[in-house]
Amino acid sequence: MVTVKFTQALKRFYPLLKEQTVEATSLLDVIQKLNIQYVGIQAYILDEQNQLRKHVNIFINNNLIEDRKTLTDRIKSGDEIYFMQALSGG
Repeated sequence: MVTVKFTQALKRFYPLLKEQTVEATSLLDVIQKLNIQYVGIQAYILDEQNQLRKHVNIFINNNLIEDRKTLTDRIKSGDEIYFMQALSGG
């Protein structure tokens, strides 16, 4: 199981979003399982090619993922995965 955490900015769009543990074998698996509970979050995180959107970052154990295109960064039981929405404005 991995622990999944989110920034407050994402909670604006998904008010029921909360820290949770998920049984998953890959980052894509994590996102797909989250999408079952929070319908539409996968489309917010990933584009039409299942690549990470530019305004979203994912950290595994405080390390920014390296593979934004195919999400092949390895995860293992006990990892903490943190989804962060990039903020911009002027």
